[in-house]
Amino acid sequence: MTMSMAVQNPDSIPWWSGNARLTNLSGRLLGAHVAHAGLIVFWAGATTLFELARYQTSQPMSEQGLILLPHLATLGWGVGSGGQIIDTYPYFVIGVLHLISSAFLGLGGIFHSLWGPPTLEEKFSFFGYRWQDANQMTNILGIHLMLLGLGAGLLVAKALYFGGLYDSNLGEVRIIENPTWNFSVIFSYFLGSNKQWIAGVDNLEDLVGGHIWVSIVCIAGGIWHITTEPPQFVKGLFVWSGEAYLSYSLGALSLMSFIAAYFVSVNTLAYPIEFYGAPLSIGFDRFPYFYNGDLLSSRVWLANAHFWLGFFFLQGHLWHALRAAGFDFRTGEVRPTRGEVM
Repeated sequence: MTMSMAVQNPDSIPWWSGNARLTNLSGRLLGAHVAHAGLIVFWAGATTLFELARYQTSQPMSEQGLILLPHLATLGWGVGSGGQIIDTYPYFVIGVLHLISSAFLGLGGIFHSLWGPPTLEEKFSFFGYRWQDANQMTNILGIHLMLLGLGAGLLVAKALYFGGLYDSNLGEVRIIENPTWNFSVIFSYFLGSNKQWIAGVDNLEDLVGGHIWVSIVCIAGGIWHITTEPPQFVKGLFVWSGEAYLSYSLGALSLMSFIAAYFVSVNTLAYPIEFYGAPLSIGFDRFPYFYNGDLLSSRVWLANAHFWLGFFFLQGHLWHALRAAGFDFRTGEVRPTRGEVM
C-alpha cells in the first residue's frame, strides 16, 4: 500500500542538521547512536565523580545540589541507618566504571562513523533496514522493548539479590523478599486508585512488583513485535519514515519526562526525603515551578530538569511530526509526496 510521507533530499540538508544527514546511511547512523550513548555514559560517570568530590558528609545530601549521588544512595549503596552515608567508595567505583564504559562506546561510535560500512545492508543484512520496511521497524522496536525490560529487571535483581534498596519507611537498607506479584494491585495504580496516581506508591514491595510487571510486559511485547508483522490496517495508521519515528520517540520521551517530574515532586519512597529533601508544591505563579519554600533541594533541581526537558521534547515532537506529515516550514505548505510502505 502507499501513504503520504516526507521524502528528504540529502542535498538540501545543511551540516548543522546533524543526524538528518545520515538518514539513508544506516552504518553511519549507528555510529552516531553509539557515540551518543558514550556521551551519556561519560556524563553519568564524570558527574558522579564531580558530585563525589564536592560532597560534604556534615551537610544533608539534599541541600548540596546533587542529582546522581541521591539515586545511588536510594539503591542502597553506602547507606547506613537513618539514611546516613557511611561509605562513599561505591560511588567512586560506579563513576569510574561509567567512564571506562564510555570509552568503549566512544571507540565503537568512531569505528562505525569512519571505518565501518556506510550502510549495514552492504555486509550485515540482518542489521540493515529501510525506513519503509514496517516489519523490520517493528523488529527494532521489539529489540528496544526487550532491552527496556532487562533494564527494569536489573533493578528487581538489585532489590531481591544484591543488597536491596533503601526503605525510607524504615530508614534502613533491606532485601525485598516478597515483592507484589498481584496483577490487580500493581495495575490499580494506573487506574487511579490512588489520588497521586502511580506516584502514590508507598511501599517497596509494590514498587519492585511494578518493575517486575514492567519487565514482563516489555519483554513479552518485544518478543511479539519481533515474531509478528504489522497487519495492513496498522500500517495505515502511521507514517513510516525516519523523521516520523523520531517524532514518535520524542513524544514518548516528553510524556515520560512530565510523569517523572510529577513523581519526583511528590513521591518520598523512590525519592527519599533523606536524599532529595521534602516533597514539593507544584505551581506556575513563581520560579521554580516545582518548589519547596526557598530551599533549592535536589528534588527541586531534578523535578524542574525533567519538566523543562519534557517541554522541549514536546516541541521537537510537534516539529518533526509536522515535517513527517509533509509540512514544509520554509514554504508553509504540505508537500504532495508519496512513499511505499513495505
